[in-house]
Amino acid sequence: MQAAAASVPAEDPKRRVLKDVFGFDDFRPGQDQVTEALLAGRHVLAVMPTGAGKSLCYQVPALVLGGLTIVVSPLVALMQDQVAALRLAGVAADTINSSLDRDANVAAWRRVAVGQTRLLYLAPERLMTARMLEALARLDIRLIAVDEAHCISQWGPAFRREYEELSRLRDIFPEVPIIALTATADEATRTDIAAQLFAGRVETLVLGFDRPNIKLGIEPKQDSKRQLLSFVQRHAGRSGIIYCLSRKKTEEMAAFLEKNGVRALAYHAGMSKDAREANQNAFMTLSGVVMVATIAFGMGIDKPDVAYVFHTDLPGSLEAYYQEIGRAGRDGRAAEAHMLFGLGDIRMRRLFIDDEDAPAEHKRRAHGRLDTLIGYCETAQCRRQILLGYFGEHAAPCGNCDNCLDQTPRADGEAEARIILAAIAQTGERFGAAHVVDVLLGHETEKVLARNHHRLASFGTGVAHKKDVWQSLIRQLVAGGFLTLDSGGHGGLAIAEKGRELARGELPFRYRVEVRNRAARGKTRPDAAAGTEDVDTALLATLKAVRLRLARERQVPAFVIFSDRTLIDMAERCPRDLDAFAAVNGVGAAKLREFGEIFLGAIAAHQSRGTA
Repeated sequence: MQAAAASVPAEDPKRRVLKDVFGFDDFRPGQDQVTEALLAGRHVLAVMPTGAGKSLCYQVPALVLGGLTIVVSPLVALMQDQVAALRLAGVAADTINSSLDRDANVAAWRRVAVGQTRLLYLAPERLMTARMLEALARLDIRLIAVDEAHCISQWGPAFRREYEELSRLRDIFPEVPIIALTATADEATRTDIAAQLFAGRVETLVLGFDRPNIKLGIEPKQDSKRQLLSFVQRHAGRSGIIYCLSRKKTEEMAAFLEKNGVRALAYHAGMSKDAREANQNAFMTLSGVVMVATIAFGMGIDKPDVAYVFHTDLPGSLEAYYQEIGRAGRDGRAAEAHMLFGLGDIRMRRLFIDDEDAPAEHKRRAHGRLDTLIGYCETAQCRRQILLGYFGEHAAPCGNCDNCLDQTPRADGEAEARIILAAIAQTGERFGAAHVVDVLLGHETEKVLARNHHRLASFGTGVAHKKDVWQSLIRQLVAGGFLTLDSGGHGGLAIAEKGRELARGELPFRYRVEVRNRAARGKTRPDAAAGTEDVDTALLATLKAVRLRLARERQVPAFVIFSDRTLIDMAERCPRDLDAFAAVNGVGAAKLREFGEIFLGAIAAHQSRGTA
C-alpha cells in the first residue's frame, strides 16, 4: 500500500520539505518569512515565543540548501533529542559532544567529512576551537543556526562566556547566512545580539509575545505546601509543571503531592540520567501527571496539554518567568501561570546575584532585572500589560490576570508606611521583616525581649492590622524602592533615600490591598478555552502507550517518536490505511514508513474492541 503524494507545488521546495519530511501542511506564523530570508542568503534574528516552532526555521532551509548546516546549542541533552528526532524523520543529523565516547564522535565526524550529514549540532565551545573551525572551513557549509541566542548578550540574564566567541562566525564564514533564535529577548538584548553576531546587518523578526489563553496570577507566600496542594486540586486530572528553586525542595514537594493523592514526579540535574528520562517519558505519555522540577526541566519539551505552570519560588528574571510559563497551554486551551512570592525569595535571589563570579556591571544589571520582576509581582496593574511592555509590546488590559479579574483595590498607605519606617529605624535597620512585624504587633518574643525592643516607642503601634497586612506592606515598600534588603546578611531591612522622603511627607505611598480567597481566583476569560478537542481518551492512551514502547526500544524520549499534537490528530482522524495516515499532522515520509503500520494496527485493535 502506497501513501498518496502530498499536494504541494513542485516549484516550492521549502513547502515540499515541510510536508514530505516533517509532515506539516503549512508553516506556522513567522516560519515562512524566516525560511525565505535564509534561502535568499540574508542573516536573520528570530525572536519567537516558546512553542512557536523555532527549529523548523533552520531545519527546512538546511534541507533545501543542501550541504552542511551547523547548529549551535548550549545543552547536550537538547542536541541529542533534536538529532534523534531528525533521524526518525529520515534526516541525516549528527552531534559531536562531550557526553559521547571518542569512537562515537570520530564516527560522527567521518559522516560529516564525506558529506553524509545535513545538520551537525555543536556546543559553542567545541565549534569555536581552532581545530574544528579549520576542519569545517574545508566543507560545504550552507547555513549556521545559533539557538538560545540571548546567551551571547551581556545585557541578557543568561549570558554565557562561551557564546562570546560566536561573534567571529560572520568573519570566518562571510558567505554563509546565519540565523539567531531566541524566545526571550527584550529590546536591549535584541540590539546587543544584532551588534555582537551580525555587526548590525541582520533582518530581525519579532513575533508577538502574547499568550492570551494563559491566566497570570501571583499570591503572597504563606504556607507554600498548602497553597500548592489547593491549586493542584483545582486542576485535578490535568498535567502541570511545578518549578522549585532547589533540588531538595523539588523532591519534598513531589513527595508531599504523592502523599496527598497527586501523581507527581521529580526532575532535577542531580538525578541519574535514567531516572530523569523515565520521569520525562511518563510526563509526556500519561495524562494527569504533575512534574515537580528545577529549571533543568522544560527546554525542548513540547507537551501541548500542560494546564498550568506553578512557581513555588521567585524565578530568576522576567525573561526566565516568561519562558517557563510558556510551557503551559500550547494546545490553545485555558491554562494558568501561578506564582507564590515572598520577601525571602527576594533575599535569596539577591544572594545568588551577589555570589556570582561576574563583573560589577553584570551584577548591577541582574539586580535591575530582579527589581523589574519584583515590580511585576507587586503591581496592581494588568500583569499582561507589564509583561508584554517589558518586551516592547503594547497591550490593553487583558481581562485574564488576577489583577484584571479581581480589580485589586488601592489604598493610601502613608500612615502605615511611616509606622513601619519608624520601627525599622528604632531597631537599627538590621532586622528582617518577621522581627519588625513582631515589634509592630507587640509580640514579646524571645528575640524582642533579648534586645529590649518591647521598650521601643514603635512596640505595639501596629495592632490595627493583622500580620499578613504588615507583611504585604513591607513587600510593597521593598518593591517600590522605599526599603532595601540586606542580601548579604540575614535579610535585614534598611531605609532607602526614597523611604526617608516618604517619612518626611515628600512622597506618597499607595498600596495594593491583599484580599485573600477572592471569588474570582478560579475565573478565566470566556474565550480562553478556545481550541478544545473531543478525543477518544482511551484511544489516545493506547497511542501514547505504543509511542512509549517504541521510544524505549530506540532509547529516545517519547516525544521524539511523535508529539502529543500528532497523537491527538491521529485519535481524531482514526486513519484506516497508509494514505489516511500520511495526512495526519506531523507524519512525514520516513515516519510513515517506520511507524505507519504499527499505529494503524493499534487503532484497528482499539476499534475492534469497541465494537465487540
